Amino acid sequence: MIFFAVSILTLAALLAAFPTNTRNNAASIPLTRRLNVPSGQTLPEIDKARAQAFKSTAAQRAQKDSSITPVPVTNTAVLYTAEVLIGEPPQTFDLIVDIGSSSTWIGANTSNPYTPTNTSTATSTILCVQFIEYGSGLFIGLEYNDTVTIGGLSIPNQTIGDAQWALGFEAGVDGILGLGLLDAYEVGIAFAPPNSTSDPNGELTFGGVDSSKFNGDLTYTNITTTYPAMDYVGFNQSVTFGNQTLLSNTAGIVDTGTTLVELASDAFATYQNLTGAVLDSTTGLLTISSAQLDNLPSLFFIIENATFELTSNAQLWPRALNSAIGGKNDSIYLIVSDLGTPSGEGLDFVNGYAFLERFYAVYDTGNSRVGFATTPFTFSTSN
Repeated sequence: MIFFAVSILTLAALLAAFPTNTRNNAASIPLTRRLNVPSGQTLPEIDKARAQAFKSTAAQRAQKDSSITPVPVTNTAVLYTAEVLIGEPPQTFDLIVDIGSSSTWIGANTSNPYTPTNTSTATSTILCVQFIEYGSGLFIGLEYNDTVTIGGLSIPNQTIGDAQWALGFEAGVDGILGLGLLDAYEVGIAFAPPNSTSDPNGELTFGGVDSSKFNGDLTYTNITTTYPAMDYVGFNQSVTFGNQTLLSNTAGIVDTGTTLVELASDAFATYQNLTGAVLDSTTGLLTISSAQLDNLPSLFFIIENATFELTSNAQLWPRALNSAIGGKNDSIYLIVSDLGTPSGEGLDFVNGYAFLERFYAVYDTGNSRVGFATTPFTFSTSN
């Protein structure tokens, strides 16, 4: 697919503009889940391409100092969207929430174009260009200053990107709300296992955490110093399956643009062997029998001194959504997939939605850390 869009503003700049008295109070906005699997592609293929884009992007950043860098933001199968208001009177835009991107733009939906208002000011007539690593496209658009409202907080004179072209997005999606590595700000994200292809089942909290969304205490770990995971929301963890270690204190990332849990190829091969799963050519996912499910051990993620458990049910693709990915209604699919590269390369796992729908996550890059906690959905059997 080819994507044409604009990438102008880091959300960090917008959040930094929150007045001191409002930043002391957390603001939350609801998130809606959408399933968007392009024809001819499987979930693992899409996730693997995204992971490779992360690695190649980091490599290009290391080789040159440039304000124009590849940003892998659009090639994703499971989307969470949030409403953002722009202008006065306000226009409503439905934006994809993406931890892997640090840029925010609108204009993907031609039926909901951005119209300058009384509070709008054009900042430049020069087109802004940014390359995207996969999808082979470029970002082109215009800059405006306008009032932006998120979660009831209105911030005047914020720069936004207005895309002149946007191809390849699901109907109704207006652009990207890039969270990336926010500057000195805290964002909490709560998801839940889905029941349909379009669920209002998440919440994004700016300026703090929503303690009603998780159990007990948060476990924080520092952003990793290992390249290339350090360029994203990267951290170190170990992964075990039952009593078998798959990855030992290695670096990877957490990413809302990735659908599955990706493990380095050697770790994935061990997981597949231990489960006895067979690769399904139609969906690209591992599949197991009912008897194998009855004996499926938990998958454990060890972060600092805490252990986060993906139960046997949590390792399953939601069976109610089998047909949405071209699968059989009575088949049992697993959400662990192959990263496509061996361990030891500095990005050995990606904890995607399948992980985040079971655990609360906090991105606190002002303190260079990320936090996790269990939720009421951690041990849910909804899949």
